Amino acid sequence: MVIDSRQAHQEHGDRRPRLRVRRAFSLGVVGLLTAAGVLALSGPASAASTLGGAAAAKGRYFGAAVAANHLGESAYAGTLDTEFNAVTPENEMKWDAVESSRNSFNFGSADQIVNHAQGKGMKIRGHTLVWHSQLPGWVGGLSATELRSAMNNHITKVMQHYQGKILAWDVVNEAFQDGNSGARRSSPFQDKLGDGFIEEAFRTARAADPSAKLCYNDYNTDGQNAKSNAVYNMVKDFKARGVPIDCVGFQSHFNSQSPVPGDYQQNLQRFADLGVDVQITELDIEGSGTAQADSYRRVTQACLAVSRCTGITVWGVTDKYSWRASGTPLLFDNNYAKKPAYTAVLTALGGTSGGGGDGGDGKSCTASYSETQRWGDRFNGKVTVTAGNSAISGWTVTVTVRSAQSVSTTWSGTPSWDSSGKVMTMRPNGNGSLGAGAATSFGFTVMANGDWSAPTIGSCTAS
Repeated sequence: MVIDSRQAHQEHGDRRPRLRVRRAFSLGVVGLLTAAGVLALSGPASAASTLGGAAAAKGRYFGAAVAANHLGESAYAGTLDTEFNAVTPENEMKWDAVESSRNSFNFGSADQIVNHAQGKGMKIRGHTLVWHSQLPGWVGGLSATELRSAMNNHITKVMQHYQGKILAWDVVNEAFQDGNSGARRSSPFQDKLGDGFIEEAFRTARAADPSAKLCYNDYNTDGQNAKSNAVYNMVKDFKARGVPIDCVGFQSHFNSQSPVPGDYQQNLQRFADLGVDVQITELDIEGSGTAQADSYRRVTQACLAVSRCTGITVWGVTDKYSWRASGTPLLFDNNYAKKPAYTAVLTALGGTSGGGGDGGDGKSCTASYSETQRWGDRFNGKVTVTAGNSAISGWTVTVTVRSAQSVSTTWSGTPSWDSSGKVMTMRPNGNGSLGAGAATSFGFTVMANGDWSAPTIGSCTAS
């Protein structure tokens, strides 16, 4: 994106395409909350080789925002089910989706996500109950008395419908202004009910489902600034007065104009020190290659360093369906290939992919690298692709070169490039079909420009 993410977030729910807006996360989490507030999770046998499994081994979840209308796509559902242990419905639980006319509720699309998540052993994070955006028109036209009644009814009916199925709810979303004022955002709730509407929403939510975790969620609060200070002071006041609040969500949408703040971990920690869990709820980081991977690594490491950071949710599964698709902000590219950022996150979580991956259908492959020849200014690299225990009809491997390097020639594959020119995605050129255990290879020439480091080879994804 060429605009600052602060501008992007003002438009976050109002102008992006309806189907690309955020969803609640289903946490593939098994276990109980410890006294410190960290989720104790158990993962499958392949725990260390997937995001969800590696996170579970660290007592956390790793989730994705999910769109119901993409669950029928096998690669989408397969990647979701294999890699993530938590989900957030992107739009399907928002007010306009479930109560487009007063007191008439439609949970069809949200139920589809919840049922899918439960069928895969995931848990779900509900998003969102009270928000200024994506409100049906009838809400804004109510008097203060009617609005209070409608807000409390909406919270109660939605939470009771999903009682016992949702781990945590974003009870109130984005209630504070951007900038240096620390003031509340104008909305029907703020304008007609005043500052007390947030407290009332949380008290109503606690009564509706006493077992669910209740969260406040916002953006541009990732570092210490006027907005995050205002949220901090609200949470501190709530805890002092016994207002039920269990967690604070940090959306964490980053780009080159709004990078990961230097005090990101310290900011998470100061909220945790108030006695609430902290969660990274809508993570996406525009960019590519090593720079994007380093930013994802920093965010993951920050969560791991804060004992009450219970998990991370990325805002989508694949770049092609991201609300910021042009910025390629997610861990899987348009073809569901794992990006360098994926490897950085998995490694930070203590996991290892072993160089292999699958497309969600049980097919797998591995990729291994060797340097085959070197001259005074360049070297040749070879990547060997080996099928797993089943035959495959195609494969995808990413190759990332260092900032000073460039790839001048390739062979035995069809390359495509990211915007930086440093990340090459290689696909077959007549050598995609491999029997079980069979291998093929592709090659390339790297102009070193003084840097003789080996390129980073991403995991192999089979089809």
